[in-house]
Amino acid sequence: MNLCELTAHELGELLKSRQVSAVEATEAAINRIEAVDSRVQAFVTRTVEEAFAQARAVDAARSRGETLGPLAGIPMALKDNICTVRIRTTCSSRMLADWVPPYEATVVSRLKEAGAILLGKLNMDEFAMGATTETSAFFPTRNPWDLERVPGGSSGGSAAAVAAGEAFYTLGSDTGGSIRQPAAFCGVVGLKPTYGRVSRHGLIAFAPSMDQIGPLTRDVTDCALILNAVAGHDSSDCTTADLPVPDYRAALNTDIKGLKIGVPREYFADGLDPEVAAIVRRAIDKLAELGAICEETSLPHTEYALPTYYLVAYAEASSNLARYDGVSFGLRVPGRDIEEMNINTRTEGFGPEVKRRLMLGTYALEAGNYEAFYLKAAKVRTLIRQDFEAAFNKYDLLVTPTEPMVAFRLGEKGNKKPLAMAAADSYTSAVSLAGLPALSLPCGFSQGLPVGLQLIGPSFAEARLLQVAYAFEQNTEYHRRRPALEVA
Repeated sequence: MNLCELTAHELGELLKSRQVSAVEATEAAINRIEAVDSRVQAFVTRTVEEAFAQARAVDAARSRGETLGPLAGIPMALKDNICTVRIRTTCSSRMLADWVPPYEATVVSRLKEAGAILLGKLNMDEFAMGATTETSAFFPTRNPWDLERVPGGSSGGSAAAVAAGEAFYTLGSDTGGSIRQPAAFCGVVGLKPTYGRVSRHGLIAFAPSMDQIGPLTRDVTDCALILNAVAGHDSSDCTTADLPVPDYRAALNTDIKGLKIGVPREYFADGLDPEVAAIVRRAIDKLAELGAICEETSLPHTEYALPTYYLVAYAEASSNLARYDGVSFGLRVPGRDIEEMNINTRTEGFGPEVKRRLMLGTYALEAGNYEAFYLKAAKVRTLIRQDFEAAFNKYDLLVTPTEPMVAFRLGEKGNKKPLAMAAADSYTSAVSLAGLPALSLPCGFSQGLPVGLQLIGPSFAEARLLQVAYAFEQNTEYHRRRPALEVA
């Protein structure tokens, strides 16, 4: 049996019945990383000793007859902007290349309590700014389906690790599509929860009014299990909602008869690859075949979502990243005085894409530009949110392509062609501006590469998203396909 081909819940059943130990599962995952990560390059930091120590602790607890949760003993990994105490957290930037946080993120604490085994930290676009994982200061991550293509970003390492069988699940972060886009490119399930459903405490900020932590998994059941573990109010994050957390796994069933699903026509306009469009249309037909009522609808302000997202996100990034000045923590490049030290530090510490976004965000916030740019974007953001509210007065969910194309080649777009990269956020950014939950799951293949289907729900409707995704998944085979990675 190849343990690394299992889902997390399949492995959990073997652990529960003691057919496999947590140490054996951890050894299998680490061996898989050794075999393939030199080519995939998903990991920035590996925590082998810590992982085996955690696995031994889980096995000891199980041998004592303790009641353990469904994630106990299952190896996983984290995007490297999620703080881990005593383990470096780099944001894939020179600025934080050697930084070891003195505290850990709430989601990490919750997964530890659930008995998760941490294999290490995963590569990403620097400070989560990018859609290819090519802006990492260390190395680009590669798509396991085709090593000459990007895995998406900014959570590219998180998606690639799951697709390559290096971790049974991972956590990423999503500001404008950074979980959903790489999930689509790598053929895995990726969920951006409602803003406030999962704590951001310990997540290094990019744009705090949109940042959310969420799971990347091999199937929908795993996604529900991980959300169960990390969701809920956190006194350390005042933006989390003090609402009950449903049992997301219990919500999984295949009965979607009578559900009303809207199909926004704006997501099927120019720029969408014809083959991707056809595959997504077939997926929508499958939902209708299962009993859902699928109707065309409109989100009229969609065309303004991308520029609005960039203005808001870049302005917030400009404010957040001002703290990296060479004084308190992180990289320090000496200068003749504090001003020169600050300039030298930021010049050497930040890569080209981060600098570009910071300059644009700072420009938008200047006194003479604030009303013309940032304030106007904030007003349009309200209109976009109202579009969704109107749609959800009529529909239970909306369905769209996750991305207008399949994964493209390394170096084809990237930070040398920032305008060409805009398409990567075009189908995901409006959801982030509105703070809504959205899930991407595989719905077919084009050119041998995965295509993602995006389900969008009203606030705190994750259970409904997971139910519809599960119904689709259980009546198709796309989630069972794995990339044919040659093992070293």
